[in-house]
Amino acid sequence: MTQEMLRPFYAMEILARAKALEAQGRTVRHLEIGEPGASPAPGVLGAVRAGLDIRSGYTAAKGDPLLRARLSARYRERHGVDIDPDRIIVTMGSSSGFILTFLSAFQPGARIAVTRPGYPAYLNTLAALNFSAVELPLSAANGWVLTPEAIEATWQECPFEGLLLASPANPTGAALDSEALAAIMACCSRLGVRFISDEIYHGLNHTGPDASALEAGDEAIVVNSFSKYYCMTGWRIGWLVMPEDIVRRAEIMAQSLFISASSISQRAALAALDESAYYEARKAEYSENRAILAAGLERLGFGDTRPADGAFYAYVNASAFTNDTMDFCISMLELAGVASTPGADFDRIDGHKFVRFSYAGTRADIEDALDRMDAFLGRG
Repeated sequence: MTQEMLRPFYAMEILARAKALEAQGRTVRHLEIGEPGASPAPGVLGAVRAGLDIRSGYTAAKGDPLLRARLSARYRERHGVDIDPDRIIVTMGSSSGFILTFLSAFQPGARIAVTRPGYPAYLNTLAALNFSAVELPLSAANGWVLTPEAIEATWQECPFEGLLLASPANPTGAALDSEALAAIMACCSRLGVRFISDEIYHGLNHTGPDASALEAGDEAIVVNSFSKYYCMTGWRIGWLVMPEDIVRRAEIMAQSLFISASSISQRAALAALDESAYYEARKAEYSENRAILAAGLERLGFGDTRPADGAFYAYVNASAFTNDTMDFCISMLELAGVASTPGADFDRIDGHKFVRFSYAGTRADIEDALDRMDAFLGRG
């Protein structure tokens, strides 16, 4: 691995710049990071307070059996599949889940395919672990959707051992239904490619029910998290569902790499699973924000502003204003107090044309950010 393979996580760098401005007394509208503006459900906070006098020691490396059993029940309730709790590993957010996945499922130096644009940590994590990445380019013309044909064409040119795909996706919000997801998984099976399903934005599909890879069989690895739907980013708690052939290997690695996820965060996660009414209300707020932001960005002159299927992002074309969205985003932060993420975070080739805006915050923040952008672009 060379240093050049690692790139900064620009969303976090913009956040740091924004925090520095706020420390100077400036007001900033945060549309740069995928962090829900709401707190966890009151029942979650109550469960943690009630448990503060309980000794918070290590749990098993796989996680608290009660939490794993409840996660298993969740798949039965939402997806109609029976998942053995022994196949579930509770992780320190999805980040440690990806590390365990790559190390347990693949030989050193294996090639893993990811989409472009895609979540920036994929490439950096693969590089840090000395795996190779193969990028599958997507296009706004077909809604940023990956197809079996595109997978097979790339595999024929450069064979890869694994495919990591998010649905709903970051930054595009593209989501696959059960049929489309099953077709991709069948393609991977035919090619001998292990499929990894990033489902951390499940619960935030605005166009239909979430489709889990587990509905199509037991061979996929599923990565999920309490960060997004459950508003628990800082709690650093997530989970894996692993195939039987590698779950023991992943458990052994977890024992040494992470020991266990935070016992307090696990207690909070268990409570969160019973707070669906609260979280569905938050989802409804995101849906309103989604429509407001899409209409506002279109009015301002951005391209590719069709509301995304899921997650809480708008990934839009800023070519009408700039051919360097890194400079554009920094200038908009410094001059207008609007924090956004340059497309280079998600696409190292064509990202200079795009900007990602998050609508996970409040409606008031989004409306004010649009007003500020209106003035910044010379329309105010």
